Amino acid sequence: MTSALTPEQRQQLHASLLTRRVALEVQRSAHLAGQSRAGHAREVLLQDGDDATQRDAERTVDFDRTDRDAVALAEIDQALQRLDSGQYGLCGDCGEPIALARLQLLPQVLRCVACAAQHERGQTRPATL
Repeated sequence: MTSALTPEQRQQLHASLLTRRVALEVQRSAHLAGQSRAGHAREVLLQDGDDATQRDAERTVDFDRTDRDAVALAEIDQALQRLDSGQYGLCGDCGEPIALARLQLLPQVLRCVACAAQHERGQTRPATL
């Protein structure tokens, strides 16, 4: 099955993905201060000193942020690959077209609403306070 997107819509979504990718790279670079993730992690750990246990939460948030940024960049790159291969805009589970409004909101999305809901129901959610 082929995507129901027009060439203009594909071009708009491609531009949106690139814009998001650049913004995320700028944000990530600022957070890491130009270092690699490993270098940044090393620096964070070296800053702990004697209050290492008190900084556990801060360190966890910092590491989670860099992980989340890496995942988001990978999702965008995968969406760009799907655009190039002609699979963009199709649900990765059922193969049906993903609604344009959903793609405009989340251009890196992999599933249609119905499959995303089913996927989320099948996964356990982390405990919250």
